[in-house]
Order: sequence, then C-alpha cells, then structure tokens
Amino acid sequence: MEEHEPLLDVMSELATSASAFQRLSTTNGPAAAAAAAAATRQMSDDEIIDVSLASVGGGSGGSGGAQAEPPGSDNESDFGAHSKSYGTYNASSEDTDLPLGVGQYEDFHTIDWLRDIARDRLRHRHIVKKKKESCWDSLKGWHDAWSGWMCVLIVGCAAGLTAGVIDIGANWMFDIKNGICPSQFYFSREQCCWDSNSTFVQQDCPEWQTWPNVFGATDAHGVWYYLLQYFMYVFWSVFVGLLAVTLVRQFAPYACGSGIPEIKTILSGFIIRGYLGKWTYVIKSVTMMMAVSAGLSLGKEGPMVHMACCIGNIISYLFPKYGKNEAKKREILSAASAAGVAVAFGAPIGGVLFSLEEVSYYFPLKTLWRSFFCALVATFVLRSINPFGTSHLVMFYIDYNSPWFFFELIPFIILGVFGGLVGAFFIKANIHWCKYRKASKLGLYPTAEVLAITLITAVISFPNVYTRINTSELIAELFQQCGPEDSTDLCDYNRNFTNVNHGSESAESGHGVTRALWQLSLALVFKLLITIFTFGIKVPAGLFIPSMAIGAIAGRMLGVAMEQLAFHNPEWFIFKDMCNRNEACITPGIYAMVGAAAMLGGVTRMTVSLVVIMFELTGGIQYIVPIMAAVMTSKWVGDAVLKEGIYDAHIYLNGYPFLDSKLEFTHTTIAADVMRPR
Repeated sequence: MEEHEPLLDVMSELATSASAFQRLSTTNGPAAAAAAAAATRQMSDDEIIDVSLASVGGGSGGSGGAQAEPPGSDNESDFGAHSKSYGTYNASSEDTDLPLGVGQYEDFHTIDWLRDIARDRLRHRHIVKKKKESCWDSLKGWHDAWSGWMCVLIVGCAAGLTAGVIDIGANWMFDIKNGICPSQFYFSREQCCWDSNSTFVQQDCPEWQTWPNVFGATDAHGVWYYLLQYFMYVFWSVFVGLLAVTLVRQFAPYACGSGIPEIKTILSGFIIRGYLGKWTYVIKSVTMMMAVSAGLSLGKEGPMVHMACCIGNIISYLFPKYGKNEAKKREILSAASAAGVAVAFGAPIGGVLFSLEEVSYYFPLKTLWRSFFCALVATFVLRSINPFGTSHLVMFYIDYNSPWFFFELIPFIILGVFGGLVGAFFIKANIHWCKYRKASKLGLYPTAEVLAITLITAVISFPNVYTRINTSELIAELFQQCGPEDSTDLCDYNRNFTNVNHGSESAESGHGVTRALWQLSLALVFKLLITIFTFGIKVPAGLFIPSMAIGAIAGRMLGVAMEQLAFHNPEWFIFKDMCNRNEACITPGIYAMVGAAAMLGGVTRMTVSLVVIMFELTGGIQYIVPIMAAVMTSKWVGDAVLKEGIYDAHIYLNGYPFLDSKLEFTHTTIAADVMRPR
C-alpha cells in the first residue's frame, strides 16, 4: 500500500486542480481557464503538484459540510491570496509567503483528510525551501522539526501531573466517608496513619477518627456506632454525587461518561466542538474524584483518556503546525490517549498499544514513536509524584511468583468463557437501558437519576464489606496471596505459620473463607447489575475498574474452589506433582487476575493491548500465557454472541459517523444494478 501512496496523492491533487480550473471558468470566464490549462501543460510534475497544493490550500471545506473562511483571508482567488498567477505557485519569490489561514470546520462535521495532509505537505515544502535563504529561516526549520516532540513532552508532563493529583484527591475524598484525620484534615487514612505503628490494622489507628468517634460514640460494636457510620456513608455519597452531576450539567455537559467512544469518533475525523476544551478538562478532573468517592460502580481509568486528550488538544494550539491543522492535531491526540492509559494503569507500553488497537484511526510510524515518548514522560512524572506511597504506579502490584500448571489452562479458559458471555450480556443490557433512557421521560431528569443510583448503591453497598470499600482496593485484595500478616476473612485458613519466610502451605478453608465467598457472590451480582445502570449517567464514569472487579471476584471464587479441590484430593493424578511441596498447590490470586482480564476483554473486546496492560499492571509477567488464553477465549465467545464491544455499541447508539477501519465490507452490487435508463 505504501508504494502506491505517491501515485494516489498525485491523482487526488490533480483532481483538485481540475476542480479549481472549473471554478475559474465559472468566475473569470473560459479565457482564464484556458490560459491556466495551457500554463499547466508546460509545467513539470512537481510544479503541477505545487499548483494542486496551492489550490487545496485555498479550497473549500471538509467532507462533512461547509467551511468558514479562515481569519485574515482575503479570498483573492481560488489558488490563495499569495499566488502570483493562476497557473503557478512561486514559493521562491521574496514576497511570496505560505498561506497562513487554515480552514475551520463547523461543529459535527467531518474533516477533509486529503486537504489537510496536502496543506501540511505544502507548508513543509515551503519551510525546506526557505531554510537555505537565511539563518532565521533555518532556525524556523529546526523549530518545525522538534515542535512535535516538544508538544508531546508537555502533554505527557501535564497528563502525569493530572493523574497524580486525581489519585491523591480520589483516595482522600473516599476516606472522608469513613472518618477524618483531626491533625491534618487533608490526609487520607493511610497518610494519617503513617506515623503510627498500626498502619495495617484499620481499627487500631489512633490518629484516624471515624465519624462515630467524632460524634462521641466509642463502642465499635454497638448499634448506635453502626447506624451513625451507615448514615455518614450514605450522606457523603449522595452529597458528592449531587455536587458532581450539578457541576457537569452547569459548566461542562461533555464531561459526563467515559469519553472513549467520542474520542474514537474524533480521532476518525469528526468534529465535536468543546468536547476537548479546557472547561471539560477542569470539570471532569474534579467531578471524577467526586464520582469515585461517591462509591458509584465506575472507575477513573476511562475518563483519564478523555482528560489526556483534552490536554493534547489544548497544548496543540501552542504549536500552529498542529493547532491549525485538524489532521495533524489527531497525531497529538493519539499520543495523548496513550499517555492517558499509561498513567491510569501504570502501563506505558500497554497505553501505546491501546491507542493503536482501540482508539486511533490514523496512526503513522512517527505517531507510534511520539506516543511511546509521551507515555514514557507521563509515567515518569506519575512515578515521581508516587501517589500511593508504595513506589508503584498502581495498587494492583503483586509480590509473588507462584507457578501455574498446564492443566490449569482449563479453568482459565472457563473464565474466558465467563468473561465473553457476561460481557455480551452486560453490553446488551446497558445499551437497552440507555435506549430506554433516551426514549422515556427519564432522560429529562439526569440529576434525579444520578441521585437515585447513588442512593441505591450506597444503601446496598455498606452492609457488605466487599462492596463498601473502594473498588480498586477490592481488586488489589483479590489479586494478593494470603500471608502471615493477613487477618481478613478471605485468608481465614486452618494453617499454622511456623516460618514467616516460608511459602504458604495448602490448608483447609475456615469459616471466614466460607463467609467471604458468600459475600463475594452477592457482590458479584450486585456490581454486575448496578454497573448496567451506572454506565451512561451524567457523571464521569469509566468501565475498566468495574469490569475488572466483576471478573476478579469470579476468578477468586473459582481459584478458592480449585485450591480446596487440590487440598482434599491430593491423590488425583493432576495434583500429584503439585501438592508434594511446602507451598500452596493453587494460588487463587492468579485466577483473580485472569478473571479480571477475561471480563474486561469480554466488555471492550481488547486483546493485545489488554494482555500487555495486565502484566504491566500487576508485574506478573510469568502469567502472560494464562491471560492470553482467557482474553482470546473471551473475545471469541463475545464475538459469537455480539459483534461489537461496549464502546462501538455506544458509538452506534449515539449515531456518530464512525467508519471502523478494522471492519471488512463485502460489496456485491455493481453500477448496472442501481442505474436506470432515461
């Protein structure tokens, strides 16, 4: 395909030139058109391309609709105000300069890719020709060469800084639901307890005061203590939920939702004015922390991509090369989306692959390099901020390297089937609910909908410890392996640790594990159902974390079942080579990781980028094969039930003009089938 690109460019430019000649014959008469045609016949091929490029520089609007005149344009001729004649474009003349006006597209229109790319080629050719004339022009040439790298450098720094502030702010706002740090109210619970020796024991941190303690309740097992804690949890959730939806509706209506469907549409060439503006960026940054602290079943990872693209759009206007050319601007937006995923998951390579696989429409090789550099810078800045205080970029990092065995591919594939089926069910149910919202009077009351869902979520979540805590903390707990320091119900095994440096031995599950499995099963059903109604409300709402939580719960439950099966039946031939060591035969945390990847793959239909994100997210590079098997199975099963993922389904639901470059179209109709004789 690459070897035919020059020929296609020449053909398209000649066609544009021909249309310009036709306009000349209309405005200036046949004589002018004939003179221009005669002059063109005497020119070389390069000069012909120059003429066509000049005509493109002053041409009409994009393919989506009418185009407004650029600021400062006198519209002297169809070839631009700076042309010396209709037939030639003399770029070497001293008084000839590059047309500075760049066409602006109207809202909800599609850009003209060929025209914008041709304009950039004309601009670049003009700069190259002028470099040899003076030192100043040479300096401008160097500036043009490194402006792309400087732009993505600034975007990466801003994206990393934004992610760090949001991570710290979201953790603090979520902890406020449970209590406050009297000495420093702006500290989260973990920061407040850093000076204490009891950081890991939540009930015994004296520096942190729960709300019942603040109001005088001291008996942690009393009814009044529980009811007061329950009330403050629900009150704070509803309050910040109301504040979030009010800010979105009043200041930035585009700040709601995930943003990834719209980003895919914008990167394909569609114009949505204000969607990547400064107010959208500011309001979404603030309200996303509020939505997470409200306890809604949503995540901040998807909106991170939207905010990073807002940063890319804002910074691009500092560089006219990108700010005045919509096609070139989308190169910066592709790099910004990679940085958004990189800081959301701490996965720079996965972010680049996500931009390539999922959102980008036009992704040349230089955009790949700049996306990698932008993701690298953003990750470095976030690592320097260290928002979690653990020297890791995310909360899901694992510190074990337990092996997995070949026969475990069977339960891993079962998790893949689960992810594909449940993911397809989630997409269908969510799209059905969104259609109902659009068609009914419910869509007229977005504030009431947000308040109702927030209230229902808070009231049902508090009694269950696995729905009460932050979803990211839940996933981190499900990924971990039980050790001597763990005292949760999920790690309540009948084992005695005689050596803390020794691995965990297989043991029979206690009553705490049984109780935890019941609570996890209820949490699985609740999170699946409430996420269907939450995704699409008028607050920032990502889907990565809720999907991973659902899959991680299912994976952990299956992992515990396999663990107990191996413990009670060590004589089975599949367990003989596994259970003769002083370590656990099965590691349930691995199943949680695989389940999280399978569910996320079933919802989004991501493959390569998802696998890379998962091993960068957890640091478990030795578990790539199980994750690959589950993700691929999830995609196959999901595609068999429903072709599109959640983002494509919302693109079609909203009626965006998105033409997926990955789809194959089979055309069997010929011209004679649609032509009618006069």
